[in-house]
Amino acid sequence: MAFDGITISAMVQELHKNLDGGKVNRISQPEADELLITCRGGNGQYRLLMSASASLPLIYFTEKNKPGPMTAPNFCMVLRKYIGSARISGISQPGLERAVRIELEHLNELGDPCKKVLIMELMGKHSNIIFCDDKNMILDSIKHVSSHMSSVREVLPGREYFLPHTQDKLDPLTVSEEDFIRTVFSKPCNISKAVYSSLTGISPVVAEEICFRASIDGSDSTRALTSSAEIHLYHTFCRLMDQIREGDFTPNIIYRGDEPVEFGVFPFQQFGPEYHSEKFDSVSTMLETYYASRNTLTRIHQKSSDLRKIVQTALERNRKKLFLQEKQMKDTEKKDKYKVYGELINTYGYNLEEGCKSFQALNYYTNEEITIPLDPTLTPAQNSKRYFDKYNKLKRTQEALTVQIADTSSEIEHLESISNALDIALEENDLSQIKEELTEYGYIKKHYSGKKGRKAQTKSRPFHYVTPDGFDIYVGKNNFQNDELTFKFATGNDWWFHAKKMAGSHVVVRSKDGQIPDHIFEIAGQLAAYYSKGRTAPKVEIDYIQKKHVKKPAGAKPGFVVYYTNYSLMASPSLEGVKEVQD
Repeated sequence: MAFDGITISAMVQELHKNLDGGKVNRISQPEADELLITCRGGNGQYRLLMSASASLPLIYFTEKNKPGPMTAPNFCMVLRKYIGSARISGISQPGLERAVRIELEHLNELGDPCKKVLIMELMGKHSNIIFCDDKNMILDSIKHVSSHMSSVREVLPGREYFLPHTQDKLDPLTVSEEDFIRTVFSKPCNISKAVYSSLTGISPVVAEEICFRASIDGSDSTRALTSSAEIHLYHTFCRLMDQIREGDFTPNIIYRGDEPVEFGVFPFQQFGPEYHSEKFDSVSTMLETYYASRNTLTRIHQKSSDLRKIVQTALERNRKKLFLQEKQMKDTEKKDKYKVYGELINTYGYNLEEGCKSFQALNYYTNEEITIPLDPTLTPAQNSKRYFDKYNKLKRTQEALTVQIADTSSEIEHLESISNALDIALEENDLSQIKEELTEYGYIKKHYSGKKGRKAQTKSRPFHYVTPDGFDIYVGKNNFQNDELTFKFATGNDWWFHAKKMAGSHVVVRSKDGQIPDHIFEIAGQLAAYYSKGRTAPKVEIDYIQKKHVKKPAGAKPGFVVYYTNYSLMASPSLEGVKEVQD
């Protein structure tokens, strides 16, 4: 979820709770676009982090201290001069704008009370922290914006501060029913986009939530709704705005498995059963947890970017090769026609005139009369030989292509399984096994090193889950683990699960006598669906069978197996009903 006006409203409530009447103790600027202000409020000391980063603007309380540079930047020095020991007299948010105003009182050189305002604007790449006097004149800002950089507004010392217009959007807290319906439903786009593009501080995910709560498909056109449905959407929107006015916030993070996919300050209803939420006591804790988790996943994604590029390039090359091979295979379908032409020329061509360009003959295979083209410069025997040569060439091509298509399809299947392994990798040692596999199959060039004594890397292990009734379920993270799990770890009576006809992990349920309850089949199916390429689909078909019936063909690539008698079930990708165990 974007750091939208609703999240900022919840954060402002938290600022009031902790900082009203508080005093500034310390100001530092750890990064060029970041402030860390230490304040003492009624409930103790707090560190307020304010980041105007273009990629990730944030404002929240943190317990972590970040060291500043040896020489403080100019903006930090200006703040220390004026508000280094100021008292916080007011905190506000203009409407649902993505901005926070912090009013401060301090004494000047003569000991007279003065007022200053620190404004945090959280507006994507235009985010800024601006310091103004009591007459709204800019004293300084963490980012200077000249007329050459923006034609809308200059942010420079001596200029008057004003909040930039939000493209004539309506204030969600004051909009009337008439204005809402007229503005939203006059836009030629889908309903969800019309909502968030018409109202200040509403993000796309909140717009989708409003549509979902109103039982309306947000992807429908604005012209698809009846007048009663438009009114119903407005009243659903009003109920959410009432919740914001009353400060009824519930900070939470939505997870899909272990991956945080969204955060919000009210419970979302639009997410299905494959998602679960975790509630937090404060917006700050929610934001710190969310971005810490996202940073971990982002770091792994960045570390695997080179491997992803190699796999994607190989996949694209093989898919293109397969397309050309299948197109060429389609051309070989006419080979039988050339064989018939040759036979009919041999049968009926003895009385053809010299220089004849074609002749008609009865096809004794279909009992139909057909026209056979001829080369007038050749004799009937030579024309017949020419068609038989074409037939034989296409026959040889078909035989070669049959093998090539099978090899290319196998290569694509293998690469897709590696791509799936990259998608579920959570740690660096997960990537090392994938890299080893890519090297073994020639996608990465081997580099021989003479270095000895290198520290051994921790070996990646399969996921291990336990159900509430004590059944152990194991999930391979990559093809090497899939092979080891199925053919070295699992016993014959264990149950084996895999997504049908798509890349995915091998899932093994331990069973001494081959007997497991019905709900365990469902849980294992959900895991097999979750750790497959179909994890974003509502349902995935899962094959399952006892491990003793799963075989590995000689010379097959890692992770590739065959089985001939199996059961099937439909499962929703989910991690519900199990708890992960760290072996």
